[in-house]
Amino acid sequence: MTPEDILQLTRRDFLVHGGRGIGGLAFASLLRCDGMLAAPAASGAGAPGAGLPLFAPRARRCIFLYMEGGVSQVDLFDPKPRLRELHGQKMPESLTKNVRFAFLQKESAVLMGSPHPFRRYGDCGLEISGLLPGIGACADDLAVVRSLHTEAFNHHPGELLMYCGSMTLGRPSVGSWVNYGLGSPSQNLPGYVVLTAGRAPSGGSTMFGSGFLPSNYAGVLFRAQGEPVQDLSLPDGISAEARHLGLDALRDLNQLRQKRVGDPEIAARIASYELAARMQVAVPELTDLSREPQAVREAYGVDRDAGGLTTQRGGGPEAFQGFAKNCLLARRLVERGVRFVAIHHASWDHHNDLDTDLLFNCRVVDQPVGALLRDLKQRGLLDETLVVWASEFGRTPLGENRPAFGGRVSGRDHHPFAFSVWMAGGGIRGGQTYGATDELGWGIERDPVHVNDLHATLLHLFGMDHERLTYRHQGRDFRLTDVGGEVISRLVA
Repeated sequence: MTPEDILQLTRRDFLVHGGRGIGGLAFASLLRCDGMLAAPAASGAGAPGAGLPLFAPRARRCIFLYMEGGVSQVDLFDPKPRLRELHGQKMPESLTKNVRFAFLQKESAVLMGSPHPFRRYGDCGLEISGLLPGIGACADDLAVVRSLHTEAFNHHPGELLMYCGSMTLGRPSVGSWVNYGLGSPSQNLPGYVVLTAGRAPSGGSTMFGSGFLPSNYAGVLFRAQGEPVQDLSLPDGISAEARHLGLDALRDLNQLRQKRVGDPEIAARIASYELAARMQVAVPELTDLSREPQAVREAYGVDRDAGGLTTQRGGGPEAFQGFAKNCLLARRLVERGVRFVAIHHASWDHHNDLDTDLLFNCRVVDQPVGALLRDLKQRGLLDETLVVWASEFGRTPLGENRPAFGGRVSGRDHHPFAFSVWMAGGGIRGGQTYGATDELGWGIERDPVHVNDLHATLLHLFGMDHERLTYRHQGRDFRLTDVGGEVISRLVA
């Protein structure tokens, strides 16, 4: 076709000659949104770092339930009847020799059994504390790992390791890695969203950052009070048209600078501004929970109160509604294509007043998490949504006897040597436990799992090889699993 012929084309001629191509482009776009076609090569910060999965993914999205502070595994997920029998007795010195504690005085410490009875849940008979009946009702979908271990015995290093695969500051978090590897299917919302309830986390935003990855892969914090995303709404006195013109001018200036210096962070900045403009329309609808049926709101406990319970650490009574809203919001987020949602609740750092504070925290999280698992399953989302419950470490079988407590022993110290996490959905084989600890819950007897192994398994479920998902920084290829990590194949369905 000559240039003269093109100039003579009518609209009908254009559709006849070009319609197939346009239809093909539209179809390709839909396939890319569904993760069934590779994204085109791109130089901007929004381009995925590793493209498509290396093999068929089981999970397409993740909800990461992070219980900051160190959840007591011997009180909730790892029953130890022998520990209860030996309550008040000394632990063999051979177990504590050369062991460093955060606060516990090991010379005079004694064993402390759990006063909370465990129950068997589901057809699989999974043993979980009676404090968690809502989560226990979903036992057949859970895989509880009772043999996790870490090198970190204090909060911030442990949080960094659990989120970023390393105790070193400045590394990308797991949600950033997943979005870097796969890209975000959502056009109007961030690929990585962070929701918080209770006290502020010890590590702050360092757990949710993008590290040396472009900044548009960082977790975006949605606030529990006020406008969900800070500075997203128009300032007073600024019209939508003025804001639009200002953003256009800012984009043009950034693009000129990008062409001149080639800094990928400028491309990330452009992508972030463009996303923020789209979020102004998408976020108000997303966060309007009044659109949910009353039965759904009641199932999550969105309008519940604390029932008179109080705590030192788990946040005030507002944590009940805040955490429930976050769980419901997480379901709405993954429905709209958000790749990774972190729900953060603090704090489970029960050095004292374990009984009252543990009851409070379990009441905060149990109903909403159980409702979330059931809701995802009923909507057909659980099969492709990986749900993870994690903490930075566990708690000691020994009661904490800090001198400042005046001889009163009512809590547990940090315990990195053996603790529990669980996973559900997203290709996980539910109704099982993996690994085992000794009769006191002190050390691991079978199938130890490092935090890097947990991350390797998570990436595997997303269809990625943890050893090949890398990013070159300062002359070295970095990865989420650092220099370790093995996929736990028995957890995969």
